[in-house]
Amino acid sequence: MTNIDEKMTASAVISATLDDATKTDPNLLVVTCDSRGSAGLVPFTNKHPERTIEMGIAEQNAVTVAAGLAHAGKHPFVFSPAAFLAMRSIEQVKVDVAYSANNVKLIGISGGNSYTWLGTTHHSLNDVAITRAIPDLEVYQPADKYQTKALFKYLVKSDKPAYVRIGKKKLDNVYQEDYEFVPGKANIVKEGKDIALIACGETLYSAYHAAELLKEDGIDAEVVDLQSIKPLDVDTIAKLAQTFDQIITVEEHDIINGIGSAVAGIVAQYAHAKLTILGFPDEPAIQGPQDEVLHYYGVDAEGVYKKAKEILGK
Repeated sequence: MTNIDEKMTASAVISATLDDATKTDPNLLVVTCDSRGSAGLVPFTNKHPERTIEMGIAEQNAVTVAAGLAHAGKHPFVFSPAAFLAMRSIEQVKVDVAYSANNVKLIGISGGNSYTWLGTTHHSLNDVAITRAIPDLEVYQPADKYQTKALFKYLVKSDKPAYVRIGKKKLDNVYQEDYEFVPGKANIVKEGKDIALIACGETLYSAYHAAELLKEDGIDAEVVDLQSIKPLDVDTIAKLAQTFDQIITVEEHDIINGIGSAVAGIVAQYAHAKLTILGFPDEPAIQGPQDEVLHYYGVDAEGVYKKAKEILGK
């Protein structure tokens, strides 16, 4: 694991990756909802105005237009704040994209608590719950610049509808340049024997940092990256459920129907492991600096560390 090289936002990586993809994909387009700035797409849209479709603040229209473009053979990537893309336009996602098998990639930007000061209307703490329940829609959440790049190289080539949630801040690096993305596969970031910590996206580094703190106390924690929320790596989760007495999931999401619930559905088939889900409670989230909010709800490294110690009675 490395965090010493340059940090980047997921959006900056996506813009560069899609720009590179235009060299070989004449049908690649981006569809934006007055969001090219917050999506980090200005370099792409300035360079490729002919590949840019601006829909304004009209997410439902954007998804349906993208579905029509995909049906006509284009490869559209729709960018909009996750709070709107996974809520306001969810019927269009379900019917026009997933049910109709149209190759649309839906990119939920500023996901989780990224828009913290803007309040509940802009928080996206339910998007995983909603999107993972839609048949024939893949769901991913990348953790760093290397995983983001590899994921989008896969998405450019894939013909399956997908939803991707990204945040706003520069990401700590978990992987290295040679990282290869495999859909439906969880990654063992750090092996351990005392407790398993499962996370994805921005909370993965928190889980890893917590494992480092636990190591100082003689606790050997395994860290697992659930990069592919759907399709889900059932085999790896089943193995964890049979290997560990205690498992903790960590997510910047409501504790209802997020990755904790996805993992619980597998763990429940085995009597061995006890599962603890760390996330946002089922109530409107507080407002404040993002790091402080994550700390308040115990989903930062310190919170994961303390919960693991509490569970293990050490």
